[in-house]
Amino acid sequence: MLALVTVLLTATVVVAPPAAAAPDIRPRQAFTLTITAPTDAFLGSTVVGGTLSGQLGTVTVTATGGPGWTATVSATDFTTGGATAPETIPNNVVRYWSGRATATTGPGAFLPGQPTANQAVTLDAPRTAFRRTGSNAASSASWNPTLVVTVPGDAVAGLYSGVVTHSIA
Repeated sequence: MLALVTVLLTATVVVAPPAAAAPDIRPRQAFTLTITAPTDAFLGSTVVGGTLSGQLGTVTVTATGGPGWTATVSATDFTTGGATAPETIPNNVVRYWSGRATATTGPGAFLPGQPTANQAVTLDAPRTAFRRTGSNAASSASWNPTLVVTVPGDAVAGLYSGVVTHSIA
């Protein structure tokens, strides 16, 4: 009999303030950065020791100006039950790839963190998901990232959940 593992994730969004810089007495134009991402996603089910993959849904960054931006992504461990070792899928076996932009507006270079599946990165540390450079004009970019979860061979069957966080600065 095969034990099934089902993965459910909750996405959160964080908007960070711009990094502090040396004082600048030139007039400044205020700009805003916003990021939207799906609040939850269901990746499906697989057997213990199996791998599952699914797209999270569209993530969109909108900037009303500014010198560019970088969106980062990170994840918690995925857990079930009491989150003991066999009830945990660690975030170092959760891989992410942004893919190319599904839509962009404005000038500048829009650069995916991981354009292809071969460039997927683990989410055991914050990673660049997408960035824009080269212009102070208003811009936006959307992408539909993919998450690949490798379930450990000693995991217990259950409904696992974790949090994938996209942030912008």
